[in-house]
Amino acid sequence: MGSARAPRAADCSRCLALCCVGPAFAASADFALDKPARTPCPHLRTDHACGIHDRLRGRGFTGCTVFDCFGAGQQVVQVTFGGADRRTPAMFDALEVLRPLHEVLALLDEAVRRDGGDEAAELRDRVEGMVARDAEALAAVDVDAVRREAGALFDDVVAEAHAGAPGDDLRGADLLGRDLRRRDLRRARLRGALLVGADLRGADLDRAELLGADLRGADVRGAHLVGALFLTAPQLTAARGDATTSVPEHLDRPVHWAPVPSAR
Repeated sequence: MGSARAPRAADCSRCLALCCVGPAFAASADFALDKPARTPCPHLRTDHACGIHDRLRGRGFTGCTVFDCFGAGQQVVQVTFGGADRRTPAMFDALEVLRPLHEVLALLDEAVRRDGGDEAAELRDRVEGMVARDAEALAAVDVDAVRREAGALFDDVVAEAHAGAPGDDLRGADLLGRDLRRRDLRRARLRGALLVGADLRGADLDRAELLGADLRGADVRGAHLVGALFLTAPQLTAARGDATTSVPEHLDRPVHWAPVPSAR
């Protein structure tokens, strides 16, 4: 019997802006300024809300718009620390464990949906038990070991989906800015591929594995992503799509994606 489900989606209203304080970031295309770890962003208000939330992209904080804790933030505040009303250093330690575990849980949900068998459901139950632990017990969790075990299981899911007709093996490939328009990438293995700024307009990625692929700035307008394997919401948000991009049913279309231009 599994434990009570941990949340898979962030609910900032039940968090204490941990992601606006804990992570460090450097001035870049993703962030407009340098911020040391565990230091509040200068745009963070006293009520734990972002002062420029409705204009983050325009102010140079695209990195904030694509970050997703997969529900780990409210898990820390509401469960691990029992509904605390102020941040403590121990919360950031817990978040560093829970955030990757929650991402694994979101991916395991997909593995179970794709008939990953009892093994996927059993691992999901075990990870659910881990995220429900207290702060001291969380510190003992070997996150890398969990990722390795989940990664091996994901390999099995991909192998099943690609049985008999594997596509291109592009795992870890440097495809930065590559012209991949209308490319047949069905059943391709793109785990960990660098697709930053790649042109994927009209590409067919049915059953392509996108686990850990970097899609920042990738142009996926008109791309077929419905059957893509292990595609996450942050990856979609980081890409540039529009209403002609087909996306998996379990993921929402990013609100900032461009609509299809109306016919004149």
